Amino acid sequence: MFELIIETDFSAAHNLREYKGQCERLHGHNWKVQVILKAEKLDTLGMVMDFRDAKRVVGEIINRFDHIYLNELADFAEVNPTTENLSKILYEELRRELPAGVKVEKVTTWESDRCGASYFE
Repeated sequence: MFELIIETDFSAAHNLREYKGQCERLHGHNWKVQVILKAEKLDTLGMVMDFRDAKRVVGEIINRFDHIYLNELADFAEVNPTTENLSKILYEELRRELPAGVKVEKVTTWESDRCGASYFE
């Protein structure tokens, strides 16, 4: 098995509904995202996927969240925009956009340098 790792970041605001504390109020983060892709076989050039293509796909998904109030997105109409839920949504969107033979291993999202959450199946 081979893995490819992409890291990126974006800025967004959110608040946690029904949370009893400061996070219930509107606040923002400079989110960092790590995506791990995997493949059993390399392509004819010896790659899981060209880094340029992987960064483009990840970037297109991340751009939808950049400088946005996350609570206003349909993705968070029923669930809180927590770091955990954000990781899951990014995972699911990325899974739909990858070429055949390339899978998402894990998405980890940090809301600060010391606090993050991952989603994987």
